[in-house]
Amino acid sequence: MTDELYSKQITSRKDFVEFLKLLHKYYASKPEDWENNTLESFLKALSDYADDIPKYYKNTKQDRSPETADWHVFADMLKGAIVYE
Repeated sequence: MTDELYSKQITSRKDFVEFLKLLHKYYASKPEDWENNTLESFLKALSDYADDIPKYYKNTKQDRSPETADWHVFADMLKGAIVYE
């Protein structure tokens, strides 16, 4: 399931909705895999990761601007918040 979650191409609202369903399914089946498995810790990690995501794109050499909102950036933020410390 994590392979599907992390490899999913997200270019539209529909893709993002499907991604959210996969994210929910992943949490429901493996909450122990989530570093931030409470709403409080997840939201804190999400805000911190959203602030740091430019570094992620730079370090992974992705040509993506987090300053321009798109469905893929939103999904990256949510994936990052799963484990961000």
